[in-house]
Amino acid sequence: MGKRTVFTKAKIYTPDRVIASGSVVVENGRIEAILESRDAIDNDNIDSFINLNGRHLVPGFVDVHVHGGGGYDVMSGHVEDIDGMCLFHAKHGTTSFLPTTLTADHLSIERVIGSIVKAIENGTSGAEVLGLHLEGPFINEKRSGAQNPLYIREPSIHELDRYCELSKGNIRLITLAPEQPGAIEFIRHTYQKGVTISIGHSNATYQMMKQAIGAGATHITHLFNGMRPLHHREPGVAGAALMHDELTVELICDGFHIHSDLINYVFRTKPLENIILITDAISAAGQPDGNTYELGGLPCYMKDGQVRLKESNDLAGSCLTMIEALRNALDFTGRPLHEILPTLTINPARQIGVSDRKGSIEIGKDADLIVLDDNFELQATYVKGKEVFSNLHWCQTP
Repeated sequence: MGKRTVFTKAKIYTPDRVIASGSVVVENGRIEAILESRDAIDNDNIDSFINLNGRHLVPGFVDVHVHGGGGYDVMSGHVEDIDGMCLFHAKHGTTSFLPTTLTADHLSIERVIGSIVKAIENGTSGAEVLGLHLEGPFINEKRSGAQNPLYIREPSIHELDRYCELSKGNIRLITLAPEQPGAIEFIRHTYQKGVTISIGHSNATYQMMKQAIGAGATHITHLFNGMRPLHHREPGVAGAALMHDELTVELICDGFHIHSDLINYVFRTKPLENIILITDAISAAGQPDGNTYELGGLPCYMKDGQVRLKESNDLAGSCLTMIEALRNALDFTGRPLHEILPTLTINPARQIGVSDRKGSIEIGKDADLIVLDDNFELQATYVKGKEVFSNLHWCQTP
């Protein structure tokens, strides 16, 4: 029998109910039991109890779109940066994520993929790396946003296959523009590889969007940002995202990328299971305001919670964290915690094919858990049962 830990006196959020005061038993990094009370626990076989005194015990957050944080940058190509952002985001509630690339030259992307694979193989100090999200380079220059237009290129099956090989099968999500030459064939090929296809940085018409959906696209990258907007005569990418339930949409819930009332509207319009909250955070997240940041080689500045390109003043990713996204969504929508949680947990896990082990508190799944107080401030983060951040040391007993 391996190491066993019990989280007790917790308000536990499971997929089908909230247990007002229960216990979760963890053994060897997995959830072994979920109990209504501590009475059924054999104390002789427990290594430690963590008394949460009524705090919320919820699934750890899964971020499928994040470029950096804490001064660390995915595009550096250094495994140390991947590990650094793993620890930074774990301190803000993320227990697993997809490091996300940017539009760049072939060699830079290959170097980045190599660093992500190393992080997966070596393990990290914080959140678990689940694979990678390839955002670009197969996008539309007209909607490039903060992606470097110098390196945008047409979809290439050969190039994708090279990246898949280097990643050892770890590309889980790819963002592209379906209106680009050869994109529909590219989508079909990518779908056959089991990679989730997202539409983003796209100027596609509504008709083209329907073709992309038919070919296998199921995801929308940062809804309303970097895309053809909704028009009453041409619904475009945004309109298709709202109207087609085959599409799961990402939302950057920072109050800058999307108006708070529009966030609320999306929650009322889309099925809840088709909404995912992301950070789209860059290296500036968690850092002080300044004008020395960059994204994909493009100079940026950060001020008052916003990151923008120096040249165009366009938003350039975010400095959002997942715990902030949760609190914002609660505020913007007025919905209770149990309704918002799936958009940061099981929905993203399902969308990238890891819901069998991530995204919910269920027996047999990884013990990726976070503890929140009644103000939804993060108290502790556990990745596969291991404490990676905590203010709860006084709660632990042998």
